[in-house]
Amino acid sequence: MSELLLSIKGIQKYFPGVHALDDARLDLRIGEVHALVGENGAGKSTLMKVLTGIYKRDGGTILYKGKEVNFSSPKEAQTAGIGIIHQELNLMPHLTVAENIYIGREPTKGMFLDKKKANKDARELMKSLGLDIDPAVEVRKLSVAKQQMVEIAKAITYDSEVLIMDEPSAALTDREIHELFRFIRSLKDRGHGIIYISHRLDELPEISDRITVMRDGQYVDTVDTDKVTKEQIISMMVGRVIYETPKQQSNVPPDAPVILEVSNLQGYNVKNVSFNLKRGEILGFAGLVGAGRTETMRALFGADPIFGGKIIFDGKEVTIGSPQDAVDIGIGYLSEDRKALGLMVGLSVRDNSVMSTLDRFSGKLFVNDRKTEEVTKDFIDKLSIKAHSTKQLVKLLSGGNQQKVVVSKWLIRNCDILIFDEPTRGIDVGAKSEIYQLMANLVKLGKSIIMISSELPELLRMSDRIVVMCEGRVTGELDISEASQERIMHLATMIA
Repeated sequence: MSELLLSIKGIQKYFPGVHALDDARLDLRIGEVHALVGENGAGKSTLMKVLTGIYKRDGGTILYKGKEVNFSSPKEAQTAGIGIIHQELNLMPHLTVAENIYIGREPTKGMFLDKKKANKDARELMKSLGLDIDPAVEVRKLSVAKQQMVEIAKAITYDSEVLIMDEPSAALTDREIHELFRFIRSLKDRGHGIIYISHRLDELPEISDRITVMRDGQYVDTVDTDKVTKEQIISMMVGRVIYETPKQQSNVPPDAPVILEVSNLQGYNVKNVSFNLKRGEILGFAGLVGAGRTETMRALFGADPIFGGKIIFDGKEVTIGSPQDAVDIGIGYLSEDRKALGLMVGLSVRDNSVMSTLDRFSGKLFVNDRKTEEVTKDFIDKLSIKAHSTKQLVKLLSGGNQQKVVVSKWLIRNCDILIFDEPTRGIDVGAKSEIYQLMANLVKLGKSIIMISSELPELLRMSDRIVVMCEGRVTGELDISEASQERIMHLATMIA
């Protein structure tokens, strides 16, 4: 058994109202690739941010090479020998490989930068790592895989013995993944310890030695990769108690008409996505970070450009080039960031409720305040919005009531389709139940809902069908009668 390089034990981290990490732990051996997995929100990123000094821990210990450390910044961690390669690379595309590697540390000759030496040092570095990369080439001309290798090589120049790789294969082709894995194995042979964060469970047997599973901010278990199945890992990832009773069967009649049909939709991280939505249906969208769920809905709503595909609404093909087009058709979008994109929190409940419908309440010169007041009061009552009056500022409402105001905005507009993106994020359990009831009532009235959620119990409780995505593609569709957390996670980690 290899010597321990890093030992993280009993880590606690609190944010206002949230116990983000509770007894989180992980240990890393010399010359080991140690995978760290868990659902969205499991605490993986938070733990790495504690390790690298982005967050200050509230309890626990971190031992690096046998000595306790407490880094106050990523720079301090990097200097000590712990480097992190983020999913979003931090390279400057218009600079050369050598310039990126030594930026801020450029060799000099007198008063001037010594580019010749930088290229020479970078070439020797590449050779020592077994990389065929020209140090004089601009980074933008390299493949994503080679860019990642440059990022890793840069970390090694800081004498990094621990390398944290966050979803390194997410944007790579199969050939590039093979190339990256070959490089990782060479680093392993050199004695580097690698923490490998990934949602792609199928690739772990090929690259990892051990796997640590986190769930809800807590350590679950560490297992040898060759002694565990993908199904067992999934079970550990989703093994929490489901407090909400899953829906047993769809509430949508078999003969319900299709109100929306999307065929081969293409956009930013949207790759030939097809699905349909029936009247009175709640269609859930499941997937892990980067799956393309939000991007698909933003394209459908006209917030992002559509590169190809067909959209049929209520039997007629439509063109959606802007949010206004979507709203005019009858589609409303409730963003996961309701404060930034769904509301104007400095305005009143009434102003927010009618902002998408002002044309209906306006005369030639003025807005009819009496009508806006009446309709806002009506929806405050219908949605049970807890506000002192229609004039109360939205920023003074709870998260659940803010969400209801967004819903009222689209109902006043009389939208037939409502897209809920993470509808209960940031609201308490009681408010969640109210949102669930509201959604159930809306579909009873004939509205149709598309719901994106990273909470599997929520999807299982509310959805009639569930579309699962991975890396911009649909990897499966499940009727609620056959859906389970395990089946969803299997499809969510499947490369289409």
